[in-house]
Amino acid sequence: MLPKGFVLSRDQERGDVIYVAAYLIAILHSGRVYFQLITVLLCYMGQPDADATALELLERATREFVPTVQASSLGPEDMVITDIIARHCLPIEVFMIDTGRLHEETLELAETVRRRYPDLHFTSTFPRHEALETYVGTNGANAFYRSLELRRECCNIRKVEPLRRALSGKAAWITGQRREQSSTRHHIEELEWDEGHGLQKVNPLAPWDEDRVWSYLRRYKVPVNPLHDQGYPSIGCAPCTTKVKPGEDPRAGRWRNIEKEECGIHFVDGKMVRTGAKT
Repeated sequence: MLPKGFVLSRDQERGDVIYVAAYLIAILHSGRVYFQLITVLLCYMGQPDADATALELLERATREFVPTVQASSLGPEDMVITDIIARHCLPIEVFMIDTGRLHEETLELAETVRRRYPDLHFTSTFPRHEALETYVGTNGANAFYRSLELRRECCNIRKVEPLRRALSGKAAWITGQRREQSSTRHHIEELEWDEGHGLQKVNPLAPWDEDRVWSYLRRYKVPVNPLHDQGYPSIGCAPCTTKVKPGEDPRAGRWRNIEKEECGIHFVDGKMVRTGAKT
């Protein structure tokens, strides 16, 4: 019997070989030692069923909330979700918001996603050029350095409004938010009603910790932003993202030295609003 909490993985490399080896041992030998060895081998080819729970939630979303889309920042959590969607051929569109100020490494990762998952419906959404031209023409290209108000306005033009447009007509959207990420996310639920956008919000990785995220990425060799290995655990627009020092909050590098922890896409009137699941 497999230890509780493990399921056989049909995707993991060498899984079939190990299963056959364990089966042959069971046939050729008997006794406690050999049965223990079988268990160890099966555990090796198994995987925690945490990502199975995430898959179940995503499958539920495709049945109950049509259409459902994933908003991806191409961060580690979003790459996990995108990989699950692609590997299981779920009918979920994935989009990213190209703010016009992303790192080159982020844009290169977007192209990698397109090449790795050719059957995935992956698109980019952009800010409205009229609003951007007005903001830059009036305040300057880097006005967000001058005040919190100008930074919020920049985020609204480059992220919040494009997201609102991308979610128009959708029944649910998927995010990579985790409770562990920051104090503003401690109470998020796997499924909750997004009052601000008027649709369901699905957070399949809400209970995951960072180790679980990276374990999944390594197991399936999912591509990630190379900046993560250079001290950037959380990556947004290039001008507003700095390296994080050892011991700092993972999101400490976002909007450093300014009283701002979120870009605004998860907020309504400056507050993270949720009223629980709505079915």
